[in-house]
Amino acid sequence: MGVRQLKTMMKSRLKNKAGAAILGATMALTPSLGAAESLRDALAAAYNHSGLLQQNRALLRAADESAAIALAGLRPILTWTSTIERRGGASFNSAVNSAVPVGQTDATVRLSASLLLYDGGNSRLGVEAAKENVLATRQSLISVEQSILLRAARAYISVLQSSETVQLRRNNVSLLREELRAAQNRFEVGEVTRTDVALAEARNASAEANLASAVGSLERAREEYAAAIGHLPRNLTGLGSLPKVETNEARAKSLAVARHPDLRRVQFDVNAAELNIRRAQAARGPTVVLEGSLAKTERFDDGFFSDSSSVGVTARQPLYRGGELDARLRQAMAQRDAERANLHVVRHTIQQNVGNAIANLQVTDASIRATQEEIRAAQVAFRGVREEAQLGQRTTLDVLTAEQDLLDARTNLTNASADRNTAVFELLSAQGLMTAEYLRLPVQQYDPAAYYNLVKDAPVHSIQGKKLDKLLKSIGKQ
Repeated sequence: MGVRQLKTMMKSRLKNKAGAAILGATMALTPSLGAAESLRDALAAAYNHSGLLQQNRALLRAADESAAIALAGLRPILTWTSTIERRGGASFNSAVNSAVPVGQTDATVRLSASLLLYDGGNSRLGVEAAKENVLATRQSLISVEQSILLRAARAYISVLQSSETVQLRRNNVSLLREELRAAQNRFEVGEVTRTDVALAEARNASAEANLASAVGSLERAREEYAAAIGHLPRNLTGLGSLPKVETNEARAKSLAVARHPDLRRVQFDVNAAELNIRRAQAARGPTVVLEGSLAKTERFDDGFFSDSSSVGVTARQPLYRGGELDARLRQAMAQRDAERANLHVVRHTIQQNVGNAIANLQVTDASIRATQEEIRAAQVAFRGVREEAQLGQRTTLDVLTAEQDLLDARTNLTNASADRNTAVFELLSAQGLMTAEYLRLPVQQYDPAAYYNLVKDAPVHSIQGKKLDKLLKSIGKQ
């Protein structure tokens, strides 16, 4: 076989192999007609799967009950007591100089009632503070929801990125194997040296190692996907159109300050702290309680029985408790100051996060544009160097270097695209918009007010209580 025929054959093989590799990458990234999973599907699955969301919903219901407990302090308190008492002793008769044993057994049933008439507003302020705590806990639940959905979005993007990187590495391995075979054939006919073959072998081995590393990264991404979403990825269809985000920094920060759940939670915490100061002040004043009781006593020994009743108003006020009341007031004021300072910190942190997210988005946009231009130039360079090598004007090292530059550019574009997509969701989260409601996910959203509306009046056995039982069954808690 002549040298010219050998060159023509190698050129044809390289083109066919490159085409097959590109076709394989396209087929691998194209969704099949079977089960597929979009980003919305994945986010919905994460929303329904998350045990962390379930945990914080239960904490919210516990906070709802605290409002009912506080309200119960303003209602009448009824208690009953039942007592059986045996008394014994002896009666001494000095005339006969003898002692006569005596004994008596009494049974008493008592019904007592009390009603708070006045405590300076302490109990009512407690109810209001409990309501502020409920509102703060609702915002905490939204923050948890944001973190769950952001983690799921990152996991979805990471699997796509890792899958594309693996495909690029596989294509690179296939091409380098062809380059190695071509170098060996050219060495056999004396066109290149043993050094050129060694260079091709080294680059091929490096590509195999990079492919193994990429496969490992993909497996880790799949495990993170399963942890965040609840199952391993199933034929991901891609991101589709991403949500629109506000990229004007001033408007974005204003939006975040207005609706970010972390800031709103701290605002409710400040309100509760203010109410607790007023409660500490009210605890220093008088308390007035209406009390009443009914009692029935029966003596088993002789059948004697008696009925009694009482009603009265009791007023009391602490005069000295070792400095406890003053300490509680100072403690409440210190906690209020701490919450105010935290409000300042959280506001600035949210604004900083928004600014960082917008900057990241701008950087990734610029990176994508630059990398696309890099790919265009690297493709032209690679084709030119390969043609020149086939004509003997370039070395094997030149071809391998040009091919590596092209692979690096494509990998950089994959990474930049993933970073850009992640930056969009991070900006949404920084603005407080990474929620099922804003993203319009196909899920049954948890209503934080439904449980509160049923327990806020502290129902016992009533129609309201039956509604509460029905709601608990609907969320799987009974």
